[in-house]
Parts: sequence; structure tokens; C-alpha cells
Amino acid sequence: MTAQDAEELDVEEALAVANDRPVRGPAEPRSSRETPTTGQNGAHRTKDDSHHRATSWPEARAVAERAARSAGRRDPVSVTVDKALGLVLAAPLTALTDLPSFDTSAMDGWAVAGPGPWAVREDGVLAGHGESVRLTDGEAVRIATGARIPPDTTAVLRSEHGRTDDKGRLHPTRDLAHGQDIRPRGQECRNGDQLLPLGTQITPAALGLASAAGYDTLSVLPRPRVELLVLGDELLTEGLPREGSIRDALGPMLPSWLRALGAEVTAVRRLGDDADALYRAMKKSSADLIVTTGGTASGPVDHVHPTLRRVGAELLVDGVKVRPGHPMLLARTKPDQHLVGLPGNPLAAVSGLFTLAEPLLRTLAGRAAPEPYTMPLREAVHGHPYDTRLVPVSLRGDDALPLHYNGPAMLRGIATADALAVVPPGGARSGQELELLDLPWVTAGIQVCFT
Repeated sequence: MTAQDAEELDVEEALAVANDRPVRGPAEPRSSRETPTTGQNGAHRTKDDSHHRATSWPEARAVAERAARSAGRRDPVSVTVDKALGLVLAAPLTALTDLPSFDTSAMDGWAVAGPGPWAVREDGVLAGHGESVRLTDGEAVRIATGARIPPDTTAVLRSEHGRTDDKGRLHPTRDLAHGQDIRPRGQECRNGDQLLPLGTQITPAALGLASAAGYDTLSVLPRPRVELLVLGDELLTEGLPREGSIRDALGPMLPSWLRALGAEVTAVRRLGDDADALYRAMKKSSADLIVTTGGTASGPVDHVHPTLRRVGAELLVDGVKVRPGHPMLLARTKPDQHLVGLPGNPLAAVSGLFTLAEPLLRTLAGRAAPEPYTMPLREAVHGHPYDTRLVPVSLRGDDALPLHYNGPAMLRGIATADALAVVPPGGARSGQELELLDLPWVTAGIQVCFT
């Protein structure tokens, strides 16, 4: 039996228990399907033993965050402003100048001095030009938005609020207050003011603020570096499935997904089911995080556990009480390097990304955890008797619609989803509020730019 078959069989058994009905499946008794497997210390353990040792879903996410913090703070890097989107400030952003750095016009119109009517100069004041000639009372000059205010200007009269008479004199058509439509120097900030604190994730607006404040480069925490190792001899990279082989969905999907989570994908390596190649790849990697696909169970070609023992890794999470994705794992391979082992089923791999990779990458990058939120379900969702389920949902108005095609090997549901609903053991009824995990490209759209 493959790990994928075991995953789907476990779900069927769970639903059978939930519905108090016998399990449909092979004729042999349940005990004969609890195939012994070998644990890290060489002791035999059954599938039930493995589930008993699995970590709860909330605790697995907490372990991933702690693992990232244990790796130590990474050194900041300096990047140009145009390369900083989505990164996190490694130092507070302080103003390098007053903003605005001189008195400027907030509108197109006339700079005027004293009470009207005013004699209008023939010249005008445009943005980007130096200081203009001082105005005297009774004078006005045409001025553009953003242009430097001439000395002794008392207000800016908007174009639509002024008229000229037959002698060319300018009259206001409504009351004009002193200082009206003038942006005074330092209105937004003064030189040295803190604009953004340490740890702020850089948005497009933050990029604009940094540029306006005089920055060419920013001190940021670097993106976590990820190396992806795609395992499995049965995977095809082109054409239709044939002769027992299937198309690889994870190789094309995961790099973009990891970038959307804020990572820099340094390499994608296809290793097949070669234990020695997996060992060499693990030993050679200098990435902050290694991600593997498949091979996390205990079948004859499931080499992840044995290879982790071979490299002397510390297993932090060995199975998670979540469906799909139960046989995921997290290990510390070096003091400053971790490995997330994803199941080979596509939706199960997505579950592993959200459970282990997302909190680890987010913490390495210095980003704050998103504020949790809930929405009511439009329809009831079946649950597992003792495991959390992650179910793709579409957000429709004020509630979340569970999507079909949410089996471990399916991507049809998640491809049209906005979020994953966190379904507690036992399931959820229609109208019940559930926590939602936004897909990274649905939130602010920032991370999509990483691709």
C-alpha cells in the first residue's frame, strides 16, 4: 500500500467511525492492515502507534515557529528600494529630510500675497524649479501643484476659485483663508522622525514613503532560502500519464507557492526514489529550509526518515493530526537549517505548507503572524473523529462555501479557493464560525510579486 492509499484509507475509516458504520475496504480484519514499521530507535510501531505519536495541528504550527526562532536572527542585508517589496525592515525607517522639504502648493492656481484683487505676474512657478521671486502685497503668480511657494505668499487661490477682470486683475470668487492650499515644510514629518518601526513588512505604500523620505536602499531581513527536492520515480514532467506513471503536480506548483510565502527558491532538484541522491542533496544544501515531496511514510522507497537519521537530524514533528497531510514532518538538519517533509499527494502537500512551512518561513523572515479571523460556513462539513481537517473554501459574501474535490490527491478544489477552513475533529455544521487561512495571493497581493 502506498502512502497516498494509506492517507485516503485513514479518511475512509475516520468517516466510518464518525457515521457509526463498518468500513468498506479489503476483506481482511483491521489488525492485519496495521503493518508494523520501524521507528527511529529500531523498535517496531504500527500505524496506530504512529498516529498516537503525531502532533496536534496547532502544536505543529507552534513547533515550526519555535524552530525558526531557534535558528537565530539572520544578518540584515541592504537592498535597493525597488527590490524591498514584501521584506521586513531590519531597522526603523527614519526621515532623512522634512516632508515636504519646502513649502509647496497643494493645488493648481495662483500664489497670492495680501488681500485681493491682485496684479498677476506674467511668469509662472512650476514644480521642480528653484526658489522664485518674492511676492509683494497685491501680487499673484500662476503656480502648479507641487511647486515651491514664493516667499511672502499668504495663500494659494485655486484655479476654479478665481476670475480676472477686463484689466487683468485677479479676484477671488470665495473667501480665502491665510495659508490655504499651502503644504508647509515638515507637515508630514521632520528630519529624524520615525516613519516605520523595526519589523514592518514593506508594502507598496511603504516603498513610496521610503523613497519620498530620501532612501535609495533599505536594511531588511533577507528572504529565507529554500531548496525543493522532488522525490518519486513515477513522476512525469511532460505529456499524459502513462504506464503507471503520473504527471508531477508538485514540481510546478511548489516553487511559486513558496515564493508566495516569502521564500527565495534557490534550486528545484528531481531525485526520484534514490536514497543516496537524497542523502547527498541534504548534506550539500546550504538553504535555510529544505522541502521534500513524498517519501515521508514507511514504504520500501520512502527514504526521508532513514536519510534524516543518516545525516544526524533531529526530528521535531513526525506526523500531524491533520487531514489531508497526516504523514508530514519537520526536522532540524543543522543548527541553522530545517527540513519540511511534505506528503506526495498534492492537496496533502498544500496542507503541509500551511502547517509547517508557512509558520517557519514567516518567522525566519521576521513577519508577524496574520490576525486570525473566522467566517460562518454556508454548508456543513464532515470531520475526522480525532484530527483537524483543512478544507478549501470560496468566500461568498459573509460566509465560506466548502468546495468539492477536496481529497488528498485533488487540486481542483484548491485551484478555485480563497482560503482553507480549519475544521475541528467531528466536523462543523452549517452556519458555524470557523477559522480561515487565506491563500497568500488572496490577502494583499504583495507576495505574488515575488515570482
